[in-house]
Amino acid sequence: MTRSIIIDCDPGVDDCIALLAALGAPDRFDLKAITVVAGNVPVETCARNARGVLALAGREDIPVYAGCDRPMRVDPEFAEHIHGASGLGDARLPEASVPVSTTHAVDYLCDTLSAAEPGSITLVITGPMTNFATALKRDASIMRGVRELVIMGGAAIEGGNITAHAEFNIYADPDAAKIVLESGCATTLIGLDATLQIRCTPPRMQRLEASGHPACHASAAMISHVNRIYGEVYGADGAALHDPCTIGYLLDPGLFSSKSVSVTVTTSDDEKRGNTALGAECANGVNWVTGLDDDALFDLLVTSMERL
Repeated sequence: MTRSIIIDCDPGVDDCIALLAALGAPDRFDLKAITVVAGNVPVETCARNARGVLALAGREDIPVYAGCDRPMRVDPEFAEHIHGASGLGDARLPEASVPVSTTHAVDYLCDTLSAAEPGSITLVITGPMTNFATALKRDASIMRGVRELVIMGGAAIEGGNITAHAEFNIYADPDAAKIVLESGCATTLIGLDATLQIRCTPPRMQRLEASGHPACHASAAMISHVNRIYGEVYGADGAALHDPCTIGYLLDPGLFSSKSVSVTVTTSDDEKRGNTALGAECANGVNWVTGLDDDALFDLLVTSMERL
């Protein structure tokens, strides 16, 4: 049976790879829509990139809804210094033939989740949580339609990647993250503690470049740009594949280790903004991912893209 999903994202290099991996598994996912939010790049750029991914995959039947163009309270924070002005690094995606929907992403989420069968839709969030938090503030009852949330965000042991204390998606809109993580929805949170364990090292780049599939070639072009930045800024051998971990988790949760904990988000405007503090293990907490099998996960993601 396929799982009904909506992907809420801010493409962004690694968001695009997550989308391609999801699109390569139509036997596992019924992708209802892509909603985009300001994050890695402005929301208009995110919408263009999502449509480019769909054009590359031959899936322009899937609608794209543009959402919030700024966080709930704080000033916008972009990551063009990592993803490039286009959000795609060195890659060029096809021009889409289908326009962005005229319906706002928040309206789409409210309408779709309120009409859905209880517990029927998985929401994958790989950017700031502004769209879903705004929808929850408008109508908290929509959470009845959610089966679970699978979110890329947060850091504990690893500290942060935008500041010493915060991961980018949480930092970009900490107020939204707090609303979502305290909503009571069943949630798996995959943060830097896990995602930094899977990197696009030279051998993995060689596999992408050697593939005969356009999705892998586009992914290699995107990642090559980020790899250069990671090498220059962090001295790291290969960029981390943050957002695709969400799709990998849904495809094979056995590749991941996790624990159920309470999570507190710092929303203050000081150096701790966006910090995700883990509390004690508890039965009904957030499913916090602690580790992953990086070789098996990389193979799973590439194999899925090659099925497009």
